[in-house]
Amino acid sequence: MTAAETHDLATRLRKESALPREWEAAFAAVDRGAFVPHRAWFDDEAGIPRPIEYGTDEWTRAVYSDEPVVTQLDEGRVAWPGVSRLVTSSASQPSMVLRMLDALDVRPGHTILEVGTGTGYNAALLGARLGDENVTTIEIDPALARQAREALHHAGHPAITVISGDGATGHPPRAPYDRIIATAAVLAGHIPHAWISQTRPGGLVLTPWGTSYRNGGLLRLTAHGDGTASGHVIGDSGFMRLRQQTTPFGHASRLAELVETDPTVTGTTTRTPPAEIGEHPDATTVIGLRLPGVQRSIGVDDPERWEVLLYDVATDSAAIGYVTPEAEHAGSYPVRQYGPRKLWDEAENAWRWWVSAGRPRRTRLGATVTPDRQWSWLDQPDNVIHPCLTPRDQSRTHRSRASTTRPLG
Repeated sequence: MTAAETHDLATRLRKESALPREWEAAFAAVDRGAFVPHRAWFDDEAGIPRPIEYGTDEWTRAVYSDEPVVTQLDEGRVAWPGVSRLVTSSASQPSMVLRMLDALDVRPGHTILEVGTGTGYNAALLGARLGDENVTTIEIDPALARQAREALHHAGHPAITVISGDGATGHPPRAPYDRIIATAAVLAGHIPHAWISQTRPGGLVLTPWGTSYRNGGLLRLTAHGDGTASGHVIGDSGFMRLRQQTTPFGHASRLAELVETDPTVTGTTTRTPPAEIGEHPDATTVIGLRLPGVQRSIGVDDPERWEVLLYDVATDSAAIGYVTPEAEHAGSYPVRQYGPRKLWDEAENAWRWWVSAGRPRRTRLGATVTPDRQWSWLDQPDNVIHPCLTPRDQSRTHRSRASTTRPLG
């Protein structure tokens, strides 16, 4: 164990109030470097993953920094030191790991299911705090599960149970659990019910949570013992999604080009600042709940000229709102929209709903899970946040109503 580097990292985190007192001993006992592969990737100043290799100063600085380290690209199909934009596994930022562990509110004797083993580092911290025999961790990627099992064994945690399988189904043989923690994000409305059914009454499920539009909430649910659970968003936590819930990748540039060049594009202006539609963390959380499946991307030419792209792969629709010094001065921003859905109009309608609700912070949002359905809400479970009806939905609803009221004869 490189105790000096671990101690230095702990000192930095403690100064930033990012090392909870209850986790100090476990953090000191587990060497992050024992779980990061000898060949990995670390973002450069432009945010591009660059290869780092064990034995170099660069590897040591990366591993013992308060930053994430990429450990797999493109589900392992990219061989080291190749670079891909699609990160599929990483050693999470230590301060984020600690924030989630603190929110898990564990007690001596608690049994834990971790969904998304990754490197095994998080499982080792849990084992150091609660005892290895109380920790079960499951990883969908067999290669990652094997590597984590080996790392845990060499680091002195062979009794942690590592399962190679689909974390969305949990692990019934060792249920029920006092706590379930996911290190992969889930989409709103798609929280695996197995997590609820495998949690003891009064137990907690902690998971990164979000939408195609904004991924970054941290949701904590309490299991009620009747197959239901509910709870609030308690903060932010950016993680890769469960693999079966990943959103379509690689369509932004194609749809952006269509918005720029297709002759069927419609051009308008808006007085709603694109920053509200594309960047405001509270607004974008609600917009995502109101527009399921819609994605966004920010393109920056320079600090004063940038754009917000909204797109829906299912209908091949896209829209761009443009920010320029001239638009800022006039308070009127150009908008271009392409495809059957007018996505900018839809996003503005969702934004207006958020404004009319008093511009609530995302921590006022919550979710309820039952065996039959799930929903998101504001403040209370009966204050449901309904998805907006798209033009296609409205047409179907109109036809359905017409069919039920058509006279007989």
